Amino acid sequence: MSLENRRRAWLGAGAIAAGALLGVGLLLPVPYLELAPGPTFNTLGDIDGTPVITIKVAQTYPTAGHLDLTTVNERGGPGGGLYAGRVLVAWADPSSRVVPREAFYPDDVSADDAKAENAQMFSDSESDAVAAALHYLNRPVISAVVVSSVIDGGPSDGKLAPGDQLLTVNGTAIATPDDVSKAMSTVKPGDVVKVTVRKDNGDHAAGDAATGKVDTVSITTAHNPQQPTRAFLGIGVGTTYRATFPLNITVGGVGGPSAGTMLALGIVDKLTPGEMNGGKFVAGTGTIDPTGKVGPIGGIAQKMAGARGNGAVLFLAPASNCPDVAQASIPDGLTIARIATLSDAVKAVEDYAAGKPVTGCS
Repeated sequence: MSLENRRRAWLGAGAIAAGALLGVGLLLPVPYLELAPGPTFNTLGDIDGTPVITIKVAQTYPTAGHLDLTTVNERGGPGGGLYAGRVLVAWADPSSRVVPREAFYPDDVSADDAKAENAQMFSDSESDAVAAALHYLNRPVISAVVVSSVIDGGPSDGKLAPGDQLLTVNGTAIATPDDVSKAMSTVKPGDVVKVTVRKDNGDHAAGDAATGKVDTVSITTAHNPQQPTRAFLGIGVGTTYRATFPLNITVGGVGGPSAGTMLALGIVDKLTPGEMNGGKFVAGTGTIDPTGKVGPIGGIAQKMAGARGNGAVLFLAPASNCPDVAQASIPDGLTIARIATLSDAVKAVEDYAAGKPVTGCS
């Protein structure tokens, strides 16, 4: 073989090797997350034939149009992996965002832990949405103290579960989360405490723990990691809310707390005469607390893109996210309304439906 032919052969082999290395490199997992526009769900509609919001007994009214909650598709979370090639694709997509995974998840968080936490946050947002909507309508709300989390391997592991309503602890009736601390104030580490609960029946959305089975369990307490001289049960506690009538929310496969505002709007629309949105396509986002205060969320650029891509013309954005809105590329044809409370949200939707201007983020 001539020198020139040998040179060509080596160059060809080198090109093949470089291509192979590049291909392998693109398939290597990297510690990043991709955030992309996710699906939207109409709180006035249904999913696979099941209404997102079901209200029975109480007087309801016809609705029209959309009040969509928005979501973000996440790739590369715990237990998964984002390949280098996918990072390049996401970087080229203006509607997607690539961020270091550690900004969202510690290294020791498993996929199951992340899924459970997101599910609990969504359950809490449903409960808070019920309270906010009913408070806005000046209707009574029933509250209950529930187990919000159970520490793996802790004293209550296998005996209590998130969603269980706490009725008594060590003989003390529980009406507020502070009552649990008071009930445990005289207990010493190693003491056995009897806890009476109404077991969670799976109906988180309505906060309807009242239909669950009542059970009393004995739990051997342990030393509190933060205060070793005090006993603890190894649980987190919180407050859940429900209506005085059957009210259920069904949205499968969605996690996190950011759907609260749109769920509350859907409840208000169903319980008040007239079509709040005038039949128009409205979408939005925002956490909500039981008093109706709207809080910030993540991924607002992706949510705006997803909303407009599905047909929304008005987007409700939390006031505290307005700096993020200003930095994002607002899709053509999408009007942004700035909201800080549920009352702001109702007014913005009604004003837009009536052809009036809304307060934006500028």
